[in-house]
Amino acid sequence: MIKKINLFLIALLFLKSEVSAQKTQKQLPVFKYGKVELNEFDVKPKGADSAAAAVKLFDIGNGYFEIGPSGSFIYVFERHARYKIINKNGYDLADQEVRLYRDGQGSEEKMEYINGATYNLNNGKIEVSKMASDAKFTNRLDNKHIVKKYTLPNIKEGSIIEYRYKTKSDFTFKLDDWYFQGGYPTNYSYFSLTIPEYYIYKIDAGGFYELNRLSPIENTQNMTMSNGATKSENYTVKTVKTQYYLENIPAIKDENYITTLDDYVSKIGFELTATNYPQSGYKALTSTWPKIVKEMMNSDNFGGFIQKKNPGKELIKEIIKDETTPEGKMNLVFNYVKNKIKWDDKYRLYTDAGSPKTILEKKSGSSSEINLLLLNLLDAAGLESYPVIISTRGNGTHPGYPLASKFNSVIVMTVTGDSKHLLDAVDKNNNPDLLSYANLNHRGLKINRTTNEGEWISIDSISPSRSSIFYNLKLDTENKLTGTLSISSSNYDGVNRRNSYQQAANQEEFVKNYKRNKPGLEISDYVIENLNETEKPLIESMNVTIEDNIESAGNLSYFMPLLFERTKENPFSLEERNYPVDFAYPKEENYHLSLEFPEGYKPDQLPKNEKFKLPENGGSFTIMYTMNENKLSMVSKISLLKSAYSPDEYYTLKELFKNIVRKQAEQIVLKKI
Repeated sequence: MIKKINLFLIALLFLKSEVSAQKTQKQLPVFKYGKVELNEFDVKPKGADSAAAAVKLFDIGNGYFEIGPSGSFIYVFERHARYKIINKNGYDLADQEVRLYRDGQGSEEKMEYINGATYNLNNGKIEVSKMASDAKFTNRLDNKHIVKKYTLPNIKEGSIIEYRYKTKSDFTFKLDDWYFQGGYPTNYSYFSLTIPEYYIYKIDAGGFYELNRLSPIENTQNMTMSNGATKSENYTVKTVKTQYYLENIPAIKDENYITTLDDYVSKIGFELTATNYPQSGYKALTSTWPKIVKEMMNSDNFGGFIQKKNPGKELIKEIIKDETTPEGKMNLVFNYVKNKIKWDDKYRLYTDAGSPKTILEKKSGSSSEINLLLLNLLDAAGLESYPVIISTRGNGTHPGYPLASKFNSVIVMTVTGDSKHLLDAVDKNNNPDLLSYANLNHRGLKINRTTNEGEWISIDSISPSRSSIFYNLKLDTENKLTGTLSISSSNYDGVNRRNSYQQAANQEEFVKNYKRNKPGLEISDYVIENLNETEKPLIESMNVTIEDNIESAGNLSYFMPLLFERTKENPFSLEERNYPVDFAYPKEENYHLSLEFPEGYKPDQLPKNEKFKLPENGGSFTIMYTMNENKLSMVSKISLLKSAYSPDEYYTLKELFKNIVRKQAEQIVLKKI
């Protein structure tokens, strides 16, 4: 939760940064608003970014603290940025927005001012088009957020745009991250933070470029601080200013199979870890895991929610009935919660509801409300269980050190005998040890409610997710294929297929959606098995007719045996990649084709059988063809045995998929004799 730190409760110090500090103070460039130089119009993207639609000339951020009207510290943030537009694809930079937060209890973020201008070069002279007052808009995003939007005028290819703004915020616990890197190449990015001596901030620096940090600058500042409703005092406050910068930063490029690009971009963030006000002394906020865990367990919306026994104690008798085994009890409780309570699509660490009873009556809830209700009922059933707090894939990887604000959801660990099971009841198609895809961020912090300690545990899925497709077809002399198709989907493939089926209006629509982008495929007699038996593979069976997938030239016929299932493009296009390839879970893709030829046909050319392996048993791709009289059997198997691959493994993974694309595109040639 975002917290307002009141001045009566706090005071200051500064935590040493982990980024590199320069021993000698470098003279940094100074940029004045409205002062554009002619040579800035000559700037062009270079190297790997030569096709970029814009270049960020500079981005300057300054954060510092003031005493607000109420006598508490407020955080002041100023930003000044300038871009060179290269082509039309960069025109979106003319539209900018700033999101502001308010808690509904009087604390808020405010926009002090915002200015902007567009500069165009006309016959060697710079023409200025300032942002008009009617180009500024305010939209309400929800009951806690408003968005300030603005549009810069007269954008052309070759324009330079510039904007600056200033915000003030009552929220000083978690300061907004500063991004040194983004979707466009950046010539220079700078951020400074001036902190009063009473605050101690924890620094979270991310990305693959080491930040330059100048030596801290100490100063003094006179501040008038409210010490009560009617009394105020003047203080001389020491401050520390720290400056960070990067130069010539390439654009970060999105690619397939990542958690979130935010995990890999160069940035810096700050979370308040402690205060040291002279009158109240040192006060730790989130400096250690026991401190964080204790606060969570003392919260009515986390530990207090779990501990409420009513209605769990009575309800549990109805759920487990005569079941006596720990495993059986766990499954009954888990199935009850996942089937009775609908997820509201919100990931939360803390509950909004005050008790499990509220969630049971409402029959819906956030991820925390559903899984903490599950924990409450497991406690009532006498099972050893633990909350496991996590950061979802979309929220990014937790850095590992005590940082409370980086968590955004919770799952459950239950111990039955010698087995440990991870439970996530937000999806009725989940099973024990099969978490929702969004939660597969590799590790979570298991909370010991007795000792208030946290322990990092792996939440990776061990069992591969398997998709197996079986075609049993017969070819006639008109190049039409008829026969059967069977699909088996387990684990995450099973969850995805079940969700697709259940979200369709009816079975007819589901089959229609499956046929989409599969030209020439007709389906009849569709049957689905194990739809609600989620611990079993989902089985789909159907009769098929396939036309227009075989080309003829004289007495020769050509077709691709993978039909609709081949990998058409290599998902990895970068020459090199500095961040992991994250599939989230191990997977296997199996494809089997059994094809009977008509009399008078024989294969004139079959592709070569081949197998490709990743180093250290990381995975493989196999494709094999066998003939038996007038029947052809073909098997394609892709096996990726790790949930994530390091940047060092990127090249071999890219080569594996290059071979997959090549081999799966090879044709079978049939000859009419």
